[in-house]
Amino acid sequence: MARYKVDICGVNTSQLEVLSNEETIELFKKYQNGDLKAKEKLVNGNLKLVLSILKKYNNRCENMDDLFQVGVIGLIKAIDNFDLSYNLKLSTYACPLILGEVRRYLRDNNSIRVSRSLKDLAYKILKCKEEIMQDKGYEPSFDEIAKALGVDYFDVVNAMEALKEPVSMFEPIYNDGGDTIYLYDQIEDKSLKTKELEVKMAVDDAIKELKEREQYILEERFITGKTQMEIASELAISQAQVSRLEKNAIKTLKKSLKEY
Repeated sequence: MARYKVDICGVNTSQLEVLSNEETIELFKKYQNGDLKAKEKLVNGNLKLVLSILKKYNNRCENMDDLFQVGVIGLIKAIDNFDLSYNLKLSTYACPLILGEVRRYLRDNNSIRVSRSLKDLAYKILKCKEEIMQDKGYEPSFDEIAKALGVDYFDVVNAMEALKEPVSMFEPIYNDGGDTIYLYDQIEDKSLKTKELEVKMAVDDAIKELKEREQYILEERFITGKTQMEIASELAISQAQVSRLEKNAIKTLKKSLKEY
């Protein structure tokens, strides 16, 4: 299906039907009266809703077939619990339920695997820590525990870190009744910040290599927003000279940044 670009084994997503709101209401009334075929049509008629939610995970999950099945479970739960008195579209009601099932699945099935040896060391550390606290009355440092167990300091740190539960990037951290903010929304991409800083420094260095008059013209033209004619009047030169100086400055900048 071109729109969602989610490939599901055994499902021709391009041929999935989409129910109108009127069709959905009619089918739901039939289902409430015990028509199970109506429920099946409701499920099949909303599979594209599941796919639309899965598209954001398309590059983050190895088995989209499993995720699709999980999403369908959420859809079925929504259909089973939906009520026309909610004055909502079924799709509006179903979205958070489908998303909840998907996130729960990812959280439960993508935890970091910790080796048995690391777990064993972690439990030894906890036991050693407790013994020192009971014997000496204070909480020992990692360095003290490492010496007591005869292991490397960094092994102690790694073992204790391994005991911490990983937090899903899709864990909701704020919701004021509108759009939910998830953890991944707040994760800074430091590589981009570093690259931006490097580019800025390169541009600053290149500008410093320009003549003072060229720096002034670029600043007035592209920061202040003056015309070449206005600058020419201020410098008591012709507009053609301003244009030539501007072009020369830009050419010099391009050359410097190309080398960068």
